[in-house]
Amino acid sequence: MALMDRVSDLAAMDRPVLIAGERGTGKELIAARLHFLSPRWEQVNVKVNCAAFTPEELDRELFGQTFMDGRSDTNGRVYEANSGTLFLDAVEALPIHLQEKLMRTIEHGQIQATGELHEEEVDVRIVAATSMDLPGMVARGAFRADLLDRLAFHVVTLPPLRTRPEDILPLVAYFGR
Repeated sequence: MALMDRVSDLAAMDRPVLIAGERGTGKELIAARLHFLSPRWEQVNVKVNCAAFTPEELDRELFGQTFMDGRSDTNGRVYEANSGTLFLDAVEALPIHLQEKLMRTIEHGQIQATGELHEEEVDVRIVAATSMDLPGMVARGAFRADLLDRLAFHVVTLPPLRTRPEDILPLVAYFGR
C-alpha cells in the first residue's frame, strides 16, 4: 500500500518518472495511475512501446516526419501527447540519437520532426518504464547519463510478485471473479 500512496503523491508532481521492474510487475498500470491522478488526467495518455520499432520507425513514431514531395506529414506521438502524458515503455530500447531528441523535449519542451527545419513547442509529461539496469547501460555507453538523470527525477521500483507473497491471495481472488 505504501507503494500506491507514493505513486499517488508523485502523480501530482509534473515531473518525469521512471518506473523500474521486471516484466509483468505492472509498470503500465503504475504509469496509468500516474496519469489519471495527475492534473493532466483530462488530457491524452499516449503509450509507446519503444522495443516494438526499428530505430527509423521509432524516430517517426515519436517525433513525426515532414515530407517535401507532397505526401502528408506525420505528427509524432510526442506531439500527440501535447498537454498530456507520454508513456515510454522499454525506454532502454531508444537508440542514442533518439535519446538526444528526447533530452531536448524534456529540457526545452521542443521536438523536431524528421525533415523539418524548425522545432515545435510541446508540453508533455514523460513517464518511462524499464526492466533493464539503466545505470549499467550508462556505464557501457548504451544509455545517456544525462537522460537517465532527467528521467529518474523520481524512480518507482516495482518488486516482483515472488517477493510479495501477501499479494498472491488478493490477486487470485480478483482474477477468480
